[in-house]
Amino acid sequence: MSISGVLNIVSSGMRAQTTKVGVVAGNIANSSTPGYAALSANLQSTAGGGVGVMIAPAGQSGEVDITGQMTDLIQAEQSYKASAVVFETGADMWDMLMSIKRD
Repeated sequence: MSISGVLNIVSSGMRAQTTKVGVVAGNIANSSTPGYAALSANLQSTAGGGVGVMIAPAGQSGEVDITGQMTDLIQAEQSYKASAVVFETGADMWDMLMSIKRD
């Protein structure tokens, strides 16, 4: 796999985690809205090797599980951070290869 392929996969994962954070934020913001049905952001692999998100009803109506939402938020944060480290390492490798190519 090429470095650019890895960077594309990692960036799709970061976008997916950003979407997941948005869903969690919406669930928390609307938790006291009468009749609000929480949404769930389910991550899945795509045909190109990246990460996609499927947003669907969480199966519960009425109350939003704030504890579960905060757990999802922490998980998304940690996954985003890990992806950012991989992206930075890949970008550094790319820069190194480009400097070798110029010399």
